[in-house]
Amino acid sequence: MFNLLHTFEPSSVLIDWGPITVHWYGFLMALAMLSGVAVATRLAKAAHWRADLIVDLAFWLIIGGLAGARLYYIGLEWPHFSRHWLDMPKIWQGGLAIHGAVLGGGLALWLFAKKRRLDFWLLAAVVTPALALGQAIGRWGNYFNQELFGTPTSLPWGIPIAAANRPAAYVNLTYFHPMFLYESLVTFILFFLFYAAARQIIRQGENGSAARPGILLGYLMFYSALRLVLEEWRTDPALMIGDWRWPQIMSAALALVCFVVLIYDAAKHRREAKNRPITLR
Repeated sequence: MFNLLHTFEPSSVLIDWGPITVHWYGFLMALAMLSGVAVATRLAKAAHWRADLIVDLAFWLIIGGLAGARLYYIGLEWPHFSRHWLDMPKIWQGGLAIHGAVLGGGLALWLFAKKRRLDFWLLAAVVTPALALGQAIGRWGNYFNQELFGTPTSLPWGIPIAAANRPAAYVNLTYFHPMFLYESLVTFILFFLFYAAARQIIRQGENGSAARPGILLGYLMFYSALRLVLEEWRTDPALMIGDWRWPQIMSAALALVCFVVLIYDAAKHRREAKNRPITLR
C-alpha cells in the first residue's frame, strides 16, 4: 500500500460521465456514514433497541455533524467565503472541520436523547465507535483532494502532491507526509478498541444501564491528543494564536475538559460505591 501511495497521483473525481460527476470526497463521506450506521445498529441491537431508532438518529447526527463541521470551517475561512458565497455549500470539494462536527453532532445527539427519553451516555456509547470508523474512512477523501498533508519527506510512504496544491515554501518539493493516513490508521485502531469497550458496557446491566461518560469522552480525549500532535506537521493554512495553530488549541482544550470530567466521574463513582449499603442475601 505504501508503495502505491508513493507513486500514485490521485484525482478528486471518481466518475465523470457526461452530466454526472462523482467526487471521491463525496463518495467516501457517504461510505463513512453508511459504515457508521451499520456499526451503531449492531451495538443498538445488543442494547435491545430497534434498528429504526439508529436510522432516525443517524439522520439527525448527519445533519447536525455536517452543518456544524461546515459552519465551523466557514468561520475559520471567512475571508475567503465572504467573497465567494456560492462556495459555502460545496462540501464535496472538502472543508469540514472535525471540531465543528463534534459540536453539531453532540448537540443533535443530546436533543435526540432528550426527545426520546433515552440514556444520553448509553446512546453516546453506541454512536462513538461509529464516529471513529467514519473518521477513519472519511479521511481518505482528503487524500484524493490533496488537501491534508504534512511537511516534505523522503520516507518511502511520502505522497506526491501536485505543484498547484503545494505551499509556496515547498513548491519545488514533491513528496509530503500523508497526514490523512496517520490519522486514519490511528482512528481505525481506536474504532476497534472503543467498539469492544462499548459492547462490554452494554452487556453490563439490563439495556446497558452501567453506561457512563467513559466511551465518548475517552475517544474525544485520545483523538484530541492525536490531533494536537499531528497539527505540528500540517502545512495547510490555519488561524495562529502565537505559535499555536487554532486546531491545536481546540484539541488541547477538548482533551483537558474530557480528562477532568472523566476524573470527576471516576471519583464520584468510587464515592457512590463506598457509600452504597451492603445487602445480605
